[in-house]
Amino acid sequence: MEAGLSAPRVSFEPAAAADAEALVAIRIAAMRESLERLGRFDPQRARDRFLASFDPAITRHVVADDERVGFIVVRLQDDGLLLDHIYLLPQAQGRGIGTAVLADVLARADASRVPVRVVALRDSDANRFYRRHGFALVEHGEWDEFYQRDPQVRTAPG
Repeated sequence: MEAGLSAPRVSFEPAAAADAEALVAIRIAAMRESLERLGRFDPQRARDRFLASFDPAITRHVVADDERVGFIVVRLQDDGLLLDHIYLLPQAQGRGIGTAVLADVLARADASRVPVRVVALRDSDANRFYRRHGFALVEHGEWDEFYQRDPQVRTAPG
């Protein structure tokens, strides 16, 4: 976050099926630069991949200072949480919003004592973001990096 700027107020709103195209646009805007760097930018493929697994019941809009700036999808798995999508519009990045969103997910995982998994596109800035927040690289893929953060169990002082 830039010096002198206060962190935005971050909240969440449920998504609806009618939000699908707006969410696709956010995903494409958020990933465009990283995909172009790898020579893999294809808006139609990005749209198709997102819509194939879109579930409004587990999708939440990210709202910063009363403006929708992104979205998050967290899937409950048998042995933890999968942070399936976290996308912020480029103009919302670098303002502490992603950190606030991730803190919410990690707090839920820690309270339930389950790990969180996430996949990041190789060579994207997201890799540094996840490592900075305690995720460990567990596998390299052709295009993706696979991370996990184990629950942080806090003990009461005494």
